[in-house]
Amino acid sequence: MNYIETLRAQLQEMAEGFVESLPSLAIALFIVIITWIVARFAVKISDMIVGRTEIRASLKNLVDTAVRLTIWIIGLFVAAVVVIPDLTPASLLAGLGIGAVAIGFAFQDIFENFFAGILIMLREKMRIGDIIECEGITGKVEHITLRETHVRKLSGELTVVPNSILFKNPVEIFTDEDQRRHEVVVGVSYDTNLDHAATVIRRAVEGIDDVLASKGIDIFAQEFNSSSVDFLVRWWAGSTPRSGWESKDKVVRGIKSALDEAGIEIPFPYVTHTFKETVPVSKLGDSSKPTP
Repeated sequence: MNYIETLRAQLQEMAEGFVESLPSLAIALFIVIITWIVARFAVKISDMIVGRTEIRASLKNLVDTAVRLTIWIIGLFVAAVVVIPDLTPASLLAGLGIGAVAIGFAFQDIFENFFAGILIMLREKMRIGDIIECEGITGKVEHITLRETHVRKLSGELTVVPNSILFKNPVEIFTDEDQRRHEVVVGVSYDTNLDHAATVIRRAVEGIDDVLASKGIDIFAQEFNSSSVDFLVRWWAGSTPRSGWESKDKVVRGIKSALDEAGIEIPFPYVTHTFKETVPVSKLGDSSKPTP
């Protein structure tokens, strides 16, 4: 009976304490709602101020997140003080310090992606809209958050990439500059005058609209292949994959047409068979001899 009476007394005390704390809980809930409203308006004001500058979109997202996070931290702390009057910044920091190690191990990946997201937003390279390649993922950067980056593949699928992957691994940025160099290999037959073939190829490439001839066109006799002498042709065009494909299509078509007009052969692979012994060849129409 003593246990039952003790349990009943404790439950009654807890109920009375909860009823007494209802006004504080209501005030704390009101503070949380006010914090949510203030955070939304603060982000809009931040967007208006930052929008007048030439700040990068990734930094704009970082500023919005920092403003929202700061207001929420202050609002939640005020609400906690209303519910727990004895709570002070010192006691809060002490409590956070006790569980910091455990929280760090439990949420290691989350914190890693969080800090990687901040550093990605701060660095100048890899802006929203860039075409990148990292760890076999190729696509357009659409959105950068504190935890992940949204990359739209060239085939249309969306890939959500943790920021730690983009921060710790090499990232190739195709659109860091407006133009980049493209190349194709062209083979001509061995009986071709190479100087004449190089001149024909150069004129064909220079006549293509998408090629930036002012940045130079390289034509190098590269190697002796099995059936041809190969030229390495390099030119400058747009940096996006689409621009590269379009310019390469026009270059290949233009070179093929120019070599055909000049009578220069682009050879098929030739195969030469060598026999150690004489191979008999029967005369056509001679039915008296067996076919070898």
